[in-house]
Amino acid sequence: MADKGNLKLGRRDFLRVAGLGAGAAAVATVSSPTVAKAAPTVAKFTDPAGRPNRPWWVRTVDEPTTEVDWDVMQRYNERTGTVRGPGMAGYVGQDEVDRLSAAATENQLQRILNHVDGYTLKDHALMSAHVGIGKSFLGPQKAPTPEERGVPKWTGSPDEAAKILRAALRHFGAATVGFIELNENTRKLIYAIDPDGKEVIFTDDEMASETDEARFVPNNCKYAIVFTVQMSQETMRRSPTMLGSQTTSLAYKRAETIQASAQEFLRGLGYQCLGEASTNALGISPAMGVLAGLGEMSRLNRMITPEFGPMVRVFKVLTDLPVAVDKPIDAGIMEFCKRCKKCAEACPSESLSFDDEPSWEPKGGWGNRGHKAYFEDATTCLAYWREQAGTNCGICFAVCPFSKKDKAWVHAWVSAGSALMPSLDSFFRTMDDAFGYGVQANAEEWWSLDLPEYGIDSTQPVHEG
Repeated sequence: MADKGNLKLGRRDFLRVAGLGAGAAAVATVSSPTVAKAAPTVAKFTDPAGRPNRPWWVRTVDEPTTEVDWDVMQRYNERTGTVRGPGMAGYVGQDEVDRLSAAATENQLQRILNHVDGYTLKDHALMSAHVGIGKSFLGPQKAPTPEERGVPKWTGSPDEAAKILRAALRHFGAATVGFIELNENTRKLIYAIDPDGKEVIFTDDEMASETDEARFVPNNCKYAIVFTVQMSQETMRRSPTMLGSQTTSLAYKRAETIQASAQEFLRGLGYQCLGEASTNALGISPAMGVLAGLGEMSRLNRMITPEFGPMVRVFKVLTDLPVAVDKPIDAGIMEFCKRCKKCAEACPSESLSFDDEPSWEPKGGWGNRGHKAYFEDATTCLAYWREQAGTNCGICFAVCPFSKKDKAWVHAWVSAGSALMPSLDSFFRTMDDAFGYGVQANAEEWWSLDLPEYGIDSTQPVHEG
């Protein structure tokens, strides 16, 4: 692991950065119209598809900042390909999986008995409290359909459909929402085999169905609704403890409710909505999120958003309601990642890449070919989760310079700096260290903090950048 040393910000360096910050502010002033601050009101989106105003540095582009070779990419077997489920034994052997699991159990017991901050009984109890409502491919199917109400199904333009879906999913708890169309290429992001071993098959049938062996996706369900769920920065800063880990569990639990609500909402309109039958099922969410313009891939090999950095989880559902689709974005995130490397330095298992450029070559069978990425060593990552942390870690999320409550400051400087002098990106990273950002916080202190609901600012997506 790289030696970060003791970073100090000198007076001259501070003035240098402050000057560039002023330049970034000037660019922001030129790039976006000045809006007078008024008393708090409920804003209306002017985009016909309900797209919110993004920060000024976020540009819409035709191709994602992650290069993709669709000719090489194939549909992925999630059950045996990843290290999350039974696939781990295929890479390291069942004996090693059993050893890691036993070590995790013993470590958790000893930490509870020794009252280790972040691993105490109350921390474990908080983790165990996140009981979801469950997920299903076809949804609850309890909402009355238009036919059952004796009325025609809802009709509207693709823009109108996108607008009402964004409004509904935001109301259900989603942070950001985007849409992509499933075509010959993007269908490859739908798993060939789901985590539970069921095959996912595209069919000419009008209605989706499911058997003990397979899930059948109608070809007319060709739109993916991709959404994010915010995670609390304050709890993630306590990674890799139970407090950090339960942040992820809470996001997944909230997503279960959002998915079920979206499925019932679309059923009530007269359309199908197909969801994840289990955690991380149906398809590759981060890739869909990137294509839907919700964020960019990164050195984490996870999606980083302009609004929340990596402090989100990404989910998707499929529908046959035609919607206005979105394009990828370029917010300077991947370019910044090329020079930053902070997450790789902080990774305790040394699983993240230090390469200067992303690669087409995965580190192992768990990596999906066909896209250029900073591929991680998933086996050493998961081994640390189980043996040392006893959690899902999350340190890389917590130390990322984009993981800030104030969404604008680092992005504005990065964007302006990259445009004028890209070599300063590493300096911005040094400044991030010097001001103490990304430092893991005291776990016990969290229990005394006065935080908003879920520990997040749920109004942030509608703020001006």
